[in-house]
This record gives sequence, C-alpha cells and structure tokens, in this order.
Amino acid sequence: MNHIKSVCVYSASSTKISEEYFQAARQLGQLLAQRQMRLVNGAGCLGLMCACADACLAEGGQVTGVIPRFMIEQGWHHTGLTELIITEDMHTRKQTMARLSDAAIALPGGCGTLEELLEIITWKQLGIYLKPLVILNINGYYDPLLQMLEKAVEEYFMRPEHQAIWHVAYTPEEALDLLEEIPMWNKEVRKFAAI
Repeated sequence: MNHIKSVCVYSASSTKISEEYFQAARQLGQLLAQRQMRLVNGAGCLGLMCACADACLAEGGQVTGVIPRFMIEQGWHHTGLTELIITEDMHTRKQTMARLSDAAIALPGGCGTLEELLEIITWKQLGIYLKPLVILNINGYYDPLLQMLEKAVEEYFMRPEHQAIWHVAYTPEEALDLLEEIPMWNKEVRKFAAI
C-alpha cells in the first residue's frame, strides 16, 4: 500500500458546467482532508479547482496552489489557500505540481486539464513520473479520451503495457482508494518507451 501524503488534482476552471462535476470536486476535497492528504492544484479561484480547494479547506485540510505570475496579475488566483507558490511560467507550474505530490488525479476539465493529463501520461511512459495516476471519469466524461488511448494501443502508437500508466475511477472515494493500491511505476519502462 502506498503512503500518499499529497495529491495533485487537475481540474476545470469553468463555472458553467454541470452541478454533478462540482459535487464530485467538493467530495474529493472533503475526502482528501479527511484522509489527511494535502491537495496540490493550480490555485485557481473558479470552477472545480476552487470547489475542490474550498471543500478541502472547510474540512480542515491543507491546500498548496501553484500558479504562474501572469495569472496572479490577472487576479485568477485563490487567495485563501494554505500555501501559494508563484512560478514564472506554465511549464514550471506543472513540474512543481508533480514534484510536490505523491500521486495525481484528473477531474473533468477542458484543454488545460487534458493537456496536463496527457503530459503526465507521457512523463510516466518515459519513466520521468513514477507515481500513481487516476482518471476520475465522472458521468463518463473521459470515455472518448479513453477510447482514443485504446485506439492508440490497437494501432501500435503505444504498447499494451502503457495502459497500466493510468487507472480509471468513477467516484472520488474509488479514486483515492486506487491511489493507495496502484503499484509505483518503474524506470525500467523506458526500455519499451519506443515501439
């Protein structure tokens, strides 16, 4: 069993999405606090990012937000987090979020969330990131992406072994349970990074 102390959560900043996504984000935040796992996220003040952080904080949890300076200048940051880390660019933001966490969960989100998820999958494929990764597939949101990844394996753009990079959960509780059970990835995966 993994000893997870902090979890990076990728998620949407949109405020126009269905309430069921907000419910999942709030539940995830509450559960992280109850399990004494620090939430690490992008420090946004809107959408699922904010909902998850607020729920975690309200439950007595700790939240570290990582955000680039230009977003601070736009006023896009959450001002009530336990810790706010300001980076010079988006690349450093993502590297910092990954470094500060023992595992990652992807809630539903738009281009930014999809980009973060696919980058962390790529890092894991290359043996750069070795920690557990869970796709939280609320309301089947990620079904098309999961089908695309399956197609990538079927058509030999990825190896079958790469399907163990991510695990899929359908509830926040299942996602956190999986993080504790998923075996750590091994740098030896580099030997089959290429097809």
